[in-house]
Amino acid sequence: MKLLFLACLSPKTGNHTTAERIRSHIESAGHTCELRDAAEFQSPAEVANLISSNPTFEGALAIHLFKAGRLLLDIQVPFGVIFGGTDINEDVKVEQKRVVMEQVLQKARFAVAFTDKLKEEAELYLLSQSSRIYVQPQGIQTEVSEKFCWSEFLRSSDASIEHVDELRVFILVCGLRRVKDPLYLVEVFSEWHYENPLNVLIIIGPKIDPLFTVEVEAVVKRAAGVFLAQERSQQELHAAMKRCFAVVNSSVSEGMSAAILEAMDLGVPVLARDIPGNAAVVQHEFTGLLYSSPQEFVHQSHRLLSDHELRERVVRNGKLYVEEHHGLNQERETYRRLVDALSAR
Repeated sequence: MKLLFLACLSPKTGNHTTAERIRSHIESAGHTCELRDAAEFQSPAEVANLISSNPTFEGALAIHLFKAGRLLLDIQVPFGVIFGGTDINEDVKVEQKRVVMEQVLQKARFAVAFTDKLKEEAELYLLSQSSRIYVQPQGIQTEVSEKFCWSEFLRSSDASIEHVDELRVFILVCGLRRVKDPLYLVEVFSEWHYENPLNVLIIIGPKIDPLFTVEVEAVVKRAAGVFLAQERSQQELHAAMKRCFAVVNSSVSEGMSAAILEAMDLGVPVLARDIPGNAAVVQHEFTGLLYSSPQEFVHQSHRLLSDHELRERVVRNGKLYVEEHHGLNQERETYRRLVDALSAR
């Protein structure tokens, strides 16, 4: 079976990584999967024309109900959708988008949610048949670059390279867009850095929103102890995460943060903003630490610094959690099964 797979493919983003991983699952089952960036298409008619002029396409798949799913509304082959996170958490608040997403969900053969919470929200706001929504957590695989140099990474980020071994580096992994709220902790972290210059925050990720990126760069430039790193390959990013003191998430909304799960898999403590998508994978004081304000972030960071037993516990439990709930085999089997169902018209 040949599938058209639409997703938002900004380089070095979680969406891109997820789409590539799911594509490989589908192709490992013997199907052909053509992955295309949803941004290439302006309307459902364009996608319908593509599929009708290429009769080898027998089905389609999309990540994100609005950005990609709406483009499948006019096609004449069966399709499935995967919730992205902002579609269910944010876009449903805009009635025009909500109506379109409801149409997509009604027409889809199946939908996949990363968490039970996302499934519940979709059923509540999009009047969907729950039997067609499957819950499949993201599969996680980490790979650390052997050529990675920590001191070079710090130097290129403009972070101090004095006392390298004593620095406590917090890394915030996110694409630069408003929903990730990378500036949420900047002011309070900078104040904390003045108290203890060994604490530094490095924000790393692709520049997705150009206008917002300019704002982030300007704010970070004025903030002591906070730095902006150039995006890296997945292997280099994992190497940096493995070397840091803790991985931070400050998003306003998440479907399921791959960076949080990757940190757990790498044996690194996680400090995540207390939002539904994060609370679904971070159990406070067990697999990581949650905070609901910038001040509470500093408080939880102090605990992580002073309580070695707490640190060891969240690292140990986080890694076990990922191994038990986010393995690639189960994810691969789920998508194989769902795509096979698409071909059984």
